Amino acid sequence: MSMKFPETFLWGGAAAANQVEGGFDEGGKGLSIQDVLPNGGVNPPSDGPTPGNLKQVGVDFYHRYAEDIKLFAEMGFSVFRFSIAWSRIFPQGDEETPNESGLAFYDRVIDELEKYGIEPMITLSHYETPLHLAKTYDGWASRELIGFFERYARTVLERYGSRVKYWLTFNEINSVLHAPLMSGGIWTPRNQLTEQQLYQAVHHELVASASVKRIAHDIAPNALIGCMILSMPTYPLTPSPNDAWAAFQTEHGNYAFGDVHCRGEYPGYFLRMLRDRGIELDITDEDRETLRNTVDFVSFSYYMSGCTAADAANMEQAEGNLLGGIPNPTLPASEWGWQIDPIGLRIVLNQYWERWQKPLFIVENGLGARDQLVEVDGVKTVLDDYRIAYMNDHLVQVREAIEDGVEMLGYTAWGCLDLVSSSSAQMAKRYGMIYVDRNDDGSGTLERHRKKSFGWYRDLIASRGSGLV
Repeated sequence: MSMKFPETFLWGGAAAANQVEGGFDEGGKGLSIQDVLPNGGVNPPSDGPTPGNLKQVGVDFYHRYAEDIKLFAEMGFSVFRFSIAWSRIFPQGDEETPNESGLAFYDRVIDELEKYGIEPMITLSHYETPLHLAKTYDGWASRELIGFFERYARTVLERYGSRVKYWLTFNEINSVLHAPLMSGGIWTPRNQLTEQQLYQAVHHELVASASVKRIAHDIAPNALIGCMILSMPTYPLTPSPNDAWAAFQTEHGNYAFGDVHCRGEYPGYFLRMLRDRGIELDITDEDRETLRNTVDFVSFSYYMSGCTAADAANMEQAEGNLLGGIPNPTLPASEWGWQIDPIGLRIVLNQYWERWQKPLFIVENGLGARDQLVEVDGVKTVLDDYRIAYMNDHLVQVREAIEDGVEMLGYTAWGCLDLVSSSSAQMAKRYGMIYVDRNDDGSGTLERHRKKSFGWYRDLIASRGSGLV
């Protein structure tokens, strides 16, 4: 089957400030939680910059953004998803006046994207809560963060709203349930955090997200505001109805975030879950009114699927991802234990479209692997046929979903260049189509090299997807 994707379909790549930028102490930037998390948020946080933390340099996008964006243009990108580091705009997070040097940096990034006709897509919060907000207010466990986030969002929307059409509020917002510090800036240790505190933080983020939609409507009426969900379809391990119900409940745990964003209120099943657990959220009438500001589109990450069972707590859990799950015996896995399931992406696309009837945007999808730099005809490259196969197979399922009637906005591969892994804080776990010469010990020249997948993606974009096999 050979079919071109719609002419309006946006092709590109995605990255996060904390994983690519570096320059953690330049241009007036304050510390974020990432500057004190040495190992992907696993180790207890320290009070100051962690020695050897690769994210403090990232891949030096802060100084090399022009070089990188030129490479993105060579691949044919029509969109680039990146995040703004909140602490680059408000170093502490609770100031009244923004840092002009930080705002000017993103002006330059957008200038460079406009030079090549690449649409910017901005994520406002991508695991980058200012450290001061985490330590002083306990992050999103505090209602005060809503006001600070509104001020930050208003500042950047006023600055870039006429130049940026696509905006995302919180990256993988449902991940706060699984990584409260990394995702929600919650300083209270995980083993001391109550469910009451955790779900109240969820509520604060949902209210803040909806408030940004309202703010954007006033400041930049042509801007489109989307939510961003970590998607992972969950299958019952066996045909047992009990396993099927366990999978259904797991799916609901992720659906709830999209339901609120798209329908403007909490679904009944979520309210029952709170009642059953004895959780009473502080929800004001103003909160309920704010939540009615629903999103324009739904974006999500997709890397893998999982299984569950009624007795899941006593079974082996999959490695390496935030949501967990039981390994699927029918699927292969990556080097990091992430199970590879292209058809799961088609399932997610159909489920989300049928459930919410909002345009969908895949903003993260890719394969982390231990790439080996080699020399071919005097040129350094990576022969990453495994990545090409992964992307091809997933994009085939995107094409099928479009044929199913799903309304799609676009696809941004994670990450378009190698970056510091969020889950493992390694350079060895490489996702990019551009190799960056940097190693886990911090050594390397930071030189960029085109991988084999670079040329494949360039040709695929040029053919509007007709080169898929």
